[in-house]
Amino acid sequence: MGQLTSKSPPPDWTSVWNATRERLRKELGEAVFDAWISPLVLVSTNDSDVKIGAPKPFARNWVANHYVSRIERAMRSEGGEPTSLSIVLSPPTIGGGLVRETVTNASPAPVSYMRAPSADAERVVEPRRGLGNRMLHPTQTFDTFIAGPANEFSYRAARSFCERDNSEELLLFIHGGFGYGKTHLLNATALEARRRGKRALFLGAEDFMRQFLGALNRKDTLSFKEELRAADMLLIDDLQHICRSTSTVAEFLHTVNAFADLRRKLVIAADRAPAALEALGADVRSRLSGGLVIALDKPERATRLAILKARAAEFSRHRPDGMLPLEVLERIADLEDAAPRDLIGLFTKLATYADLTKKPVTMDVAEETLGQRTAPGRKTSIEDIQRKTAEFYKLDIRDFHSPQRARRVARPRQVAMYLSRELTMRSLPEIGRRFGGRDHTTVLHACRRVAELCEEDPVFKQEVDFLRQVLSRRT
Repeated sequence: MGQLTSKSPPPDWTSVWNATRERLRKELGEAVFDAWISPLVLVSTNDSDVKIGAPKPFARNWVANHYVSRIERAMRSEGGEPTSLSIVLSPPTIGGGLVRETVTNASPAPVSYMRAPSADAERVVEPRRGLGNRMLHPTQTFDTFIAGPANEFSYRAARSFCERDNSEELLLFIHGGFGYGKTHLLNATALEARRRGKRALFLGAEDFMRQFLGALNRKDTLSFKEELRAADMLLIDDLQHICRSTSTVAEFLHTVNAFADLRRKLVIAADRAPAALEALGADVRSRLSGGLVIALDKPERATRLAILKARAAEFSRHRPDGMLPLEVLERIADLEDAAPRDLIGLFTKLATYADLTKKPVTMDVAEETLGQRTAPGRKTSIEDIQRKTAEFYKLDIRDFHSPQRARRVARPRQVAMYLSRELTMRSLPEIGRRFGGRDHTTVLHACRRVAELCEEDPVFKQEVDFLRQVLSRRT
């Protein structure tokens, strides 16, 4: 007789699941865990065929698309060896952990994620990702947003918008310059809404446009509309970038109207007020203007300093050698023309210098760094840049506004656009308008092309650096 081999006992799946949850809490962070992992329950474990239950179809699909491989890896790290892992709609729970065994035969509709034959779990083909493919930033919450007189109204409006279910306001439109904190507020709103169990869908305008045009090409716009309208709250960032396609603008208007009819909430951010979004059309502008429209202004000095202090405290927790003196933070906060994002960039540059060199950042070092940008006195204007660039390349300034595409005109025009983006606080659409009414994508292409040529052609880079230095000295 052959020797009998003892079969190892099955794992205690309840303990494995509890340990898995704690591991995921540490790996993903509290915000993501509370939004997506916390509501999940262990439904059944028949023959190591593990079924995890989600409370709603939206949550089931999101977890299946984004977190199921993380869940499986965490289970294996905690001693579980599932032969397959499925995300299903969970039956009513008893006590909040493991679903009572008698209800596991309720034939829930699974979204399965079978383990691949290969040991490399990363090679499993993921299910098609839906609209909700923008990962939220876990640290961009309401608690980390620094509010002051210039942005307090926007902050309180966004917070109230996701906390009050019975509010009559269904459309919130926040507008302001680049780097003022619009994306932070939208991210915080989405996080808070999801924490409260709402289906919050956060898209950039480019995402909306790309997804819709893709559905249009596939002749599958019905699925696009259904998935979009399934959200309790829709958040769209950088709406100004959607103004390119008549069909896209029309679909956006249908979406706004549908959310109003369904009494669901819509939060939109753009670089200007609805009335200034000319390409949207009068009907869309009128619809957006009927919501709660709030300007997000540039923070005053006290708020700028508070933002820098908060960033310094966060930075020093991980890299204590990067601590900057208060007088340096105050000097950065004095830059009245800088948006919060610019301030953070300057701080990061100086703090990283201190951390890597182990040298203190003196006021002389700070002044030298700050002197490499536009000084806070007189600002460089787009007209200044156009004039100096035209003089350098021996062109008439009117050539920059003309439709000419000859290289002798097109390349200097691209250089002027590149310097306009680098040395001014103007948006891409505004720069495009100052160059003969060109689209913002043309400006973006010009900036990328000039950056590429600077890396490829040392002589061309010298020309651009010379113009930058001349314009910087003039300020």
